[in-house]
Amino acid sequence: MRRHLVLLATATRYDLVAHARNRFALLLVVLFVPTWISLVYLTIPDRAVSFHLAATGETVSPPGSRLTQITGAVNAVTLVTGFMMFAATFAAGRFDRRLAMAGFSRTHLVLARTASLALISAVLAAYATAVTCTAWMPEQPLLLAAALFCAAMTYGVLGVVFGSLLHREVEGMFAMVMTSVVDVALQNPVLSSGADSRLLRLLPTYGTVQAATTAGFSTSPATSRFGLQLLWFAATALLALLAFHHRTRDALPGRRRCDRPAAPRPFLARPASRGSGGTVPRRGRRGASDPHTDDSTENHPIG
Repeated sequence: MRRHLVLLATATRYDLVAHARNRFALLLVVLFVPTWISLVYLTIPDRAVSFHLAATGETVSPPGSRLTQITGAVNAVTLVTGFMMFAATFAAGRFDRRLAMAGFSRTHLVLARTASLALISAVLAAYATAVTCTAWMPEQPLLLAAALFCAAMTYGVLGVVFGSLLHREVEGMFAMVMTSVVDVALQNPVLSSGADSRLLRLLPTYGTVQAATTAGFSTSPATSRFGLQLLWFAATALLALLAFHHRTRDALPGRRRCDRPAAPRPFLARPASRGSGGTVPRRGRRGASDPHTDDSTENHPIG
């Protein structure tokens, strides 16, 4: 038990160090999150927007700037978390295999990555909630932070999937940005007239947006929407586990093949150059035979 705890702590420390070395991601956390949340609040008009809130069954009419700030917070948190996990997974492919060969099981590596993801998600959710509260006070700030945390966890696991399956960084970045933008923008009644469509329930952050909107403008609970978000997290986590299993399948000590010495290749006789008066041995295909290697060839040289 003690050995497992030591391996888990070591793997978690390695993962957090890798995130700390990503200076661009840290810059996004410090500057992008508050800038984006503040910009959408300042640029969108305060005109009230009436829509049906499916989480509570109520019809609410919040200011458009506040509603867009909530969806902007979801967008910022999912983008940053997904990018950080994608970058860490994409760059740590060889290191993960080396850890597996050194005795770290897949369980240690998966739990370590999950622990670092949970820590990053908690920090980003609290940070985004604090920035939102500087502009106006939501009805349930703790529920808003919990909703943002769930969205960050889901997109963090999605970043692990992209980092394990895609082969170029630009592919992963494009996939992450487009997924988050399309996912969140379609659910904003200010930007989309079809925000009440039932098809939106299939989007990855539908549960988060519903819970966050309820936290901002209603005092009713929205626990059922967290269950929907948990299903999305479980589905993406399963994909991440399969991708990680495929990535480290040949690195475990029990699966490594022993190096076998190559079978010697037989020497075959080839005719010598004209005028040499003999034959010269040559290397042929493994297991192949040459009809010119018998005694008759040796006794009758060419030339």
